[in-house]
Amino acid sequence: MKAVVLAGGYATRLWPITKHRPKMFLPVGDSTVIDEIFADLEADDRIDEVYVSTNERFAEDFREHLSDSEFDKPTLSVEDTQAEDEKFGVIGALAQLVDRENVDDDLVVVAGDNLISFDIAEFVDFFEEKDAPTLAAYDVGSLERAKSYGLVDLDGDEVVDFQEKPEQPKSTLVSIACYAYPEETLSDLETYLAEGENPDEPGWFVQWLQDRQSVHAFTFEGAWYDIGTPESYLDAVRWKLDGENLVSDDATVENTTIGENVHIMGNAELVNSSVDNTVVFPDAVLHDCDVRDSIIDENTRLEGIDFSGALIGAHTTISNGK
Repeated sequence: MKAVVLAGGYATRLWPITKHRPKMFLPVGDSTVIDEIFADLEADDRIDEVYVSTNERFAEDFREHLSDSEFDKPTLSVEDTQAEDEKFGVIGALAQLVDRENVDDDLVVVAGDNLISFDIAEFVDFFEEKDAPTLAAYDVGSLERAKSYGLVDLDGDEVVDFQEKPEQPKSTLVSIACYAYPEETLSDLETYLAEGENPDEPGWFVQWLQDRQSVHAFTFEGAWYDIGTPESYLDAVRWKLDGENLVSDDATVENTTIGENVHIMGNAELVNSSVDNTVVFPDAVLHDCDVRDSIIDENTRLEGIDFSGALIGAHTTISNGK
């Protein structure tokens, strides 16, 4: 069995934090988003190779990350794109990868920006039992949130209807970006694209597939975070830290109040400040600041600032609100 970790997005909603780094490398606790997925895939002996699908712009970042990692299975597979408007779409990129890497095996596909509480091995168990295209489904608990995802209607665990981003969702059970396809289904990717169907969202392919054959859903409880916005990233950090804090031994923290769910990285300097529900990247400096629900990128210098819900890019200097 093979696996693909989708990591080709440009994460424009998280700019400037992700303008020069893949969002999959954002720290969540003492790991990163994508390393959580790699660890699951590495532990499952049924999966013998993991393709990391990314774009040319971030290819070197991934090469360095993988060479420094503890994982043996992941190999890089690079899309021929360098900007958002050049993207092939998720299904387009997946079809190209299958062709480029000559994939001829059952295939697990996971988005590299997904933080999920279940073990992927459980999902693979379910897929092997059903021997059919399979998706993972989660109850987001909100009709408004459901509008942003693929809505899943089930009879038992079989998908009887699938609607991508419905304007008026009838339930809150949605498909997350975790799929498994039997080997014989992979040729359907090209058929789907040749028919002029939407190449952008994987849910459209599932909807097309569900009209033609049996598709099953692995439903789970617990947690799922689709890390695409500053709010969802901080929510994921909050879930991972669970009220605790993670402060690097190399950080300087003097006369500073640290609330909950705070991650302070190496060589950061916080003096006469307070922070809560905030991520502070390496070499950031905060003096006389009150910061809540914010992301402070590396080599940033803030003085005399009081703010909430901020996204401060790298190498930024702000003093007394100016």
